[in-house]
Amino acid sequence: MTKPTQLAAFQKRRTRRIVLFCVMAVLLTATCIYSITVGQYELDLRELWPILTAGPMAATDLDSSVIWQIRLPRLVLGLFVGAALGLGGALMQAVFSNPLAEPSIIGVTSGAGVGAAFAIVFGAGILGSWSVPASAFIAGVLTTLLVYQLSRTSGRVQVLNLVLVGIAANAIAGAAISMLVFLAPTTAREQIIFWQMGTLAGANWEHTGIVAIIVTATTAFAMFLGKKLDLLALGDTAASHVGLNVQRVRIVAIALSTLLTAAAVSFAGIITFVGLVIPHIVRTVVGPSNRILLPASAIGGALLIGSSDILARTLIPFADLPIGIFTALIGGPTFFFLLRQMIRKRRTL
Repeated sequence: MTKPTQLAAFQKRRTRRIVLFCVMAVLLTATCIYSITVGQYELDLRELWPILTAGPMAATDLDSSVIWQIRLPRLVLGLFVGAALGLGGALMQAVFSNPLAEPSIIGVTSGAGVGAAFAIVFGAGILGSWSVPASAFIAGVLTTLLVYQLSRTSGRVQVLNLVLVGIAANAIAGAAISMLVFLAPTTAREQIIFWQMGTLAGANWEHTGIVAIIVTATTAFAMFLGKKLDLLALGDTAASHVGLNVQRVRIVAIALSTLLTAAAVSFAGIITFVGLVIPHIVRTVVGPSNRILLPASAIGGALLIGSSDILARTLIPFADLPIGIFTALIGGPTFFFLLRQMIRKRRTL
């Protein structure tokens, strides 16, 4: 390829990336505005800016209270949850060098489900509203640590071992959740089932603040891994030859993905397909460079959760549907379409 051709290809990729970020920024802004104003209690768009600039301390009338105490915490929590799931999925796909990988493959999601179900059945009142999120977060992180330790052979972790041990961990966690559902009383059983489908109902500023801190700090660390994850795509041997500590990078990436996913799942329940589909879609536009893919996946995940939450709140009057239904309805067909495209490309090669 000649230099002019390389330069043209580079400029084309750069233009596509700029356009993608601009489009996502506009869509995310529009989603936020629409999410705040729409719902069972309609709000006048012209009153939105004065209420937001007045701040939460001035929320004395009904419109201000609805925005600051109900819709804004839910919106902000949803954005951080989506960003965490999208970024966590991109990290796992980079670690496994496989576009079909996602955080749940190493047991963090199912482990968090066990923790949440245990807290609902046996300890829902110990820490108040923090019981379920705290138990889910701890269980998700511990499950991933256990999977990682069981995957080690001779001080190293192979990707295949992680996958196989993760499959076993997910099966055991699924059985544990089933047992807890069987033992739970009717009200707790319904709560477990609803939690497993994902929901942002009951969001408050305390929960949102914790998720925001975890996701912001973890995302900041993840951004420094972009170039190293690109080298990891060359394979362990080639990456080691250029001076990359493969095991260290893999551990850090898995740890960051685990923290992101555990934080999201703990406060929003199990929301599927975000970490799988969003990085896959973004990669088709911006290419495989993780320096661009990681932030784009975070924004894309926030956009998907924000738009799905609008559907969950408004599709059926006076009903708050599980948000996981809509991410699966959107992500499932999209993933199937992308998968078919991959198969066709391989056939033509």
